[in-house]
Amino acid sequence: MLASIKVVCPAKINTFLSVGPPDRRKYHPLRTIFQAVGLCDTLWMSPASEFSFEIVGAELPAENTVSKTLRMAGEIAAIPPLRIRLEKQIPMQSGLGGGSSNAAGVLRGLCAMGLMKPNSEMASVASVIGADVPFFLVGGRARGEGYGDRLTALPDPKPYWLVVAKPEIGIPTAEAYWHLDGVDRDWQAFPQEDLLYNDFEQVAPGECLDVIEHLRVHGATDAGLSGSGSAVFGRFETSESAQRAADRLNGEFVGQAWVVSTLSRSQSLVVENGP
Repeated sequence: MLASIKVVCPAKINTFLSVGPPDRRKYHPLRTIFQAVGLCDTLWMSPASEFSFEIVGAELPAENTVSKTLRMAGEIAAIPPLRIRLEKQIPMQSGLGGGSSNAAGVLRGLCAMGLMKPNSEMASVASVIGADVPFFLVGGRARGEGYGDRLTALPDPKPYWLVVAKPEIGIPTAEAYWHLDGVDRDWQAFPQEDLLYNDFEQVAPGECLDVIEHLRVHGATDAGLSGSGSAVFGRFETSESAQRAADRLNGEFVGQAWVVSTLSRSQSLVVENGP
């Protein structure tokens, strides 16, 4: 009998993100550095007599990354009925990759249950679901190139503390790209991937830029936008200084702020036996 499992689905930040102009298919090439962080959704998967999918902590449309992944996986592997429970903590329209992480979590869970193999077919499913999904099969820290599908695993850095903050607004990804396409820029002109940089800050709403500035004022060594936003993050030297900044942010603006640390590759790919 198949085992019940628990899959940790972490968020990510982009410590570097440079976006190219759209190609003839309207896809954007990019260069980025992904880093998994300790703000996580949790996916529970277990065998069942009939399929069920429960979502706790958010409202998702019927067509979502989990349902798409299961449908595509079912085209290449025999997937029996499963009971799936998704507990959401990562906010939507934030640039933290929650939906992509959930999709990758399903694929990792299917592999752990012996229903799929970690091969090129699984990687192709990940790429079709979304540009960030392949990263969540690698975890830790990685360089992304092309359309997010050319990944190079990088050594885990020394762990550091972050305040991840999301203003009340959300930013649909397609809208962010549309605004960025209206900016004249040379996307290959910023080669220093070790510096905090994100093209989307050029078109980010004022609410996001205000929180970035507040993070710096409250002690962040540096701060920036994650993905296409609206979440931002600041890097801190200690958990105490990060917590003080988060407390101040929660008192100054309507939104959410979390104190988290970076995750190593092994920490970001955890799959455990469920109850």
